[in-house]
Formats: sequence, structure tokens, C-alpha cells
Amino acid sequence: MKKIVVIGGGTGVFTVLTGLKKYPMHLSAIVTIADDGGSSGILQEEFGILPPGDLRRALVALSSESPILANLFNYRFVNGTGLKGHSFGNLFLTALERITGDFNLAIQEAAKILGIKGKVIPVSLECTRLFARLENGFLVVGESNIDVPKHDGNLFIKEIFLNPQPKANKDALKEIKQADLIIIGPGDLYTSIIPNFLVKNVKEAIKKSKAKKLYICNTMTKYGETNHFTAKDFFVTLEKYLGKNVVDYFLINIEKPKSNYLKQYKKERAEMVKYNRQELSKWKKPKVIFARVLRKGHFLRHDPDKLARAIVKLI
Repeated sequence: MKKIVVIGGGTGVFTVLTGLKKYPMHLSAIVTIADDGGSSGILQEEFGILPPGDLRRALVALSSESPILANLFNYRFVNGTGLKGHSFGNLFLTALERITGDFNLAIQEAAKILGIKGKVIPVSLECTRLFARLENGFLVVGESNIDVPKHDGNLFIKEIFLNPQPKANKDALKEIKQADLIIIGPGDLYTSIIPNFLVKNVKEAIKKSKAKKLYICNTMTKYGETNHFTAKDFFVTLEKYLGKNVVDYFLINIEKPKSNYLKQYKKERAEMVKYNRQELSKWKKPKVIFARVLRKGHFLRHDPDKLARAIVKLI
């Protein structure tokens, strides 16, 4: 059975895992620990635990139990003093960490309860904070402030870094070493993808792994992070932090939505990621894969089943 490792965070990892879990393969999700916003940020601040939000999404994606249990983990309280804004799954993982005394063990216990197909692994077991330096020298502190900019979001990010720099979770390094295919993304480039490579020993482990490496480009740009980025811009930025000639395949969506679906994204100052097919087709490494993998509907994201079929063809 092929061993597939998915690296990232947020809805991107959720999408990939949701599609791939229908196939006979061993899945492992290595998830970022840089999130410090909303419920995750509050729980991290008050209990000193790793942010549980992205880990919860990955657990739910791989769940093979009843839909009601998955919905329960995703349930977010909309009122109640002290509870408003928290998801049940985040509170559940926090309680398990208190009981077991070990966050890694808490995730493993949650995995048993949800009956997940595969593993969910935090990229590190050490708390850290994400920083972004903008083109004008301004320093943005915290993932949540990069994700939803309070500064001028038109300014480009010059670099991001973690402080303190955490050590990699040894379980994450083990999965990377044993993988047949490593999938990076999709997801917010500076807040969900790249932070994983800033953890000590992770990018080195990816480079040394004999696995094929696939990077899935986003379908949309993101205000404050990837303004006006083309597919090439996404890849060049990824290579800046991961290293050159590491990625074997680069998957780009070529399916276009109805024009009226794009109107809502104009308010968010986001746009479809453009690409130069003629230029990218000449690349020898990575091999660029053009695929129709857009989900139907108003939310312009990857379709889990279409994406899974495109990935399976590579295995």
C-alpha cells in the first residue's frame, strides 16, 4: 500500500485528505502549528497547548465514523459566555491534552474516537509564533495578523520566519522518510504551507526523502499574502523556502468558474490564479500538470474527488 504524506494546514489539507481517503493508501497529514487566531489562539494562550484548529480539520477529514461525529467536532458555539467562537473539537482536544498530559497522545486518542483512516501529526510539538517582514520593513507579528491584515495588505511579504524556531516532531520526520508521495498544499502560502518548512529539519527531511513531491497550486490569490500572484510566483516563492529542484510535480487548475462567482471575490480583493501554459510546459522540473479540478458552486476551491483522481494518476 502506497504511503502518502500531505503537508499543510487549513481547508487545503482537508480537501486533499477527503478525496484520497476513498482510495487504498496509507495517509498521513503533517499539519502546521503556527495558527494563533480565533479559538485556537485563545486555547493556546490560556492552556499553553499547540493550536488545535488545523489538526481538528485533518482529523475530521480522515474520519470514517458517522457524519454526526464529524459534525460534532466541527460544531462552533455561537453564544454562551466563554464558549462563543470555540469549536467543540478544539475544546475536546484541549481536554484530552489535560487528561493525557501529552498533545501528541491527545491527537492519537481523538483519532481512535473518530476512527480515522491514517495519521494526523503536528509538524512540531513546540509552541512558536509566525512573523512576516513586509517590503517596507514593517514586521507583522502572528499568523492571524498575516492571514487577516490590519496593515496595508497591498504590501508584499519579503520574508517570514518562526520565533523561536521549533524542532520537528520525530513522528513527522519518520513519515516523510517512509513516504512514496509527498503532497504540499493547496493552502495559504505564507500561513499554512511555508511555516512547515521553517521547522528545524523538516525541509532537509523532504529533500532527502525518496518520495516523489507534488505541489498543488491555489486556485485563488489571497489579499495580504499573494496579491496578483501567478502560478509561477507561487512556485518560485515555495522554492525560496523549500529549495530548488525538490518538487517533481506542480499541479495547476485550468477549470474556470462562472463569471458571476468571481464577483464575490472582488470584495475580498482575490482573483483566479493566472498561468502561462506555454512557458510552464517547457519546464523540465517540476513537470507541470494542468488539470480541471475546480469545485462546482460559489466557493472557488479544489474539488476533493477531482483532485484525488489527478493525484492517483501520479502514483
